[in-house]
Amino acid sequence: MGEAEREVGAPVAAAADGERTPQDIEREIERTREELGDTVAALAAKTDVKARVNEKVEETKAKVTGKVEETKAKVTEKADGASPSNVDPVQVAQAARETATKPPALIIAAFAAGIVLGVVLARRRAS
Repeated sequence: MGEAEREVGAPVAAAADGERTPQDIEREIERTREELGDTVAALAAKTDVKARVNEKVEETKAKVTGKVEETKAKVTEKADGASPSNVDPVQVAQAARETATKPPALIIAAFAAGIVLGVVLARRRAS
């Protein structure tokens, strides 16, 4: 922080003759020490990486826990409305088919096929 950015406290009152007394100087020194202590404490808090990481971890845990609870509530709500007697097997099969054809499933299948193909080619070349 530069000189222009620093907050400056009220000047110590000078004696009537324009000179400061030892008590004035001591008060100014004490005020400066307090300001310096506050600045050092603020800098120490900013540079405490471990504490900041722990704060971020706790914040993320809280967010994830909230999402998990929200998802549980939605699943429970859906499950309560779907008893085995009113579930259509055709609808279940269609839902499974739709889920299987979504892009993440395709990517995983392509990745697995690539690994299998790589293993087969590597064994052929080794023979």
